[in-house]
Amino acid sequence: MCAPNAFKGTLSARAAATAIARGVRDAGAHPIEVPVADGGDGTLDVLLAARGNAAKVTRHRVTGPLGHPLIARLGWLGPGEAVVELAEASGLRRVHPRPLDALRATSRGTGELIRIALDAGARRILIGVGGSACTDGGSGMLQALGARLIDTQGVDIGPGGAGLEDLARIDLAGMHRGLVRCSIEVACDIRSTLLGPDGAAMMFAAQKGATPNDIRRLDAALAHLVDVASAEYRGEGDSRLPGSGAAGGCGFGLALAGARLVAGAALICDEVGLDEALPGAALVITGEGRLDSQTQTGKAPAEVAVRSRTAGVPCVAIGGSVVDRLPALFARTWSLAAVDPDVDPRLHARVLLRRVAREVLRDAPLRDAE
Repeated sequence: MCAPNAFKGTLSARAAATAIARGVRDAGAHPIEVPVADGGDGTLDVLLAARGNAAKVTRHRVTGPLGHPLIARLGWLGPGEAVVELAEASGLRRVHPRPLDALRATSRGTGELIRIALDAGARRILIGVGGSACTDGGSGMLQALGARLIDTQGVDIGPGGAGLEDLARIDLAGMHRGLVRCSIEVACDIRSTLLGPDGAAMMFAAQKGATPNDIRRLDAALAHLVDVASAEYRGEGDSRLPGSGAAGGCGFGLALAGARLVAGAALICDEVGLDEALPGAALVITGEGRLDSQTQTGKAPAEVAVRSRTAGVPCVAIGGSVVDRLPALFARTWSLAAVDPDVDPRLHARVLLRRVAREVLRDAPLRDAE
């Protein structure tokens, strides 16, 4: 079975699965392609592919992470069942070529996609929240859904984490009415809480362009958001909730709106039918762009490995680069970067994956297929 995650910035999960499958065929074996995701970039495409002809995409003009308009995709897995990928509207990939702005980047466009889905009658929405450009605690998203986040003068606060510094009140009374009849599941690619050393700002804001001083401001602004939310809505706004730090705190904002935060890799492996495909497999090949200590903290290859072990199927992994071989998870790991020092794995990932997959079939342990 070929069940890779996306190779970030290089190949989608589906393209990676196809390349691995070609190598498996070259070795004389029969591949089954089950691309996976964990809530990050590529989640929408993985879910659409799993539903086949039943799925469709609509395109909508929404607010980009820096306030510019852009066209973002909204997925439909079937009647009333929508998929929102945060990175489509509020992701780092939607910033280029503009300079990053960690203090003012907003999640508003993601909220607009959710609102569009609700307007169309969605009763279930899956939201993948990886790859964000923002650290606004989901404030822009909440505003797009009808919440009022206002300062001491009763004026709506500005965009981004910097806007949260002026927050005095949160009023959720005007939130979209469709939220009460819609089940929203948030696929978190990380399980970080909102605040502190492992939180949204401290761990991830630097990759969004934040300076050390910006990071301190953003963490303090998110803490202020928690204080205001807790004062307004007692029992709500739990910053210690696993996944509340996902997507610059969008996990926190979505939970405040009534969504359920779940481990993204587990949710998506369920949706694509990984468990149903495992019993007939002799070997599982998974992978992603970089295998390191973060892989085992909720990433898709780790979920694939755990489920493979439960099914009694050996699991190996291919990484664009391998920093940690993770022997507790994988029977063996291969690195594309180590195949040929003269070949850039980012430019030739398809060729290298096919080549490595042939080697995998020659050297990896196999279970007798049922």
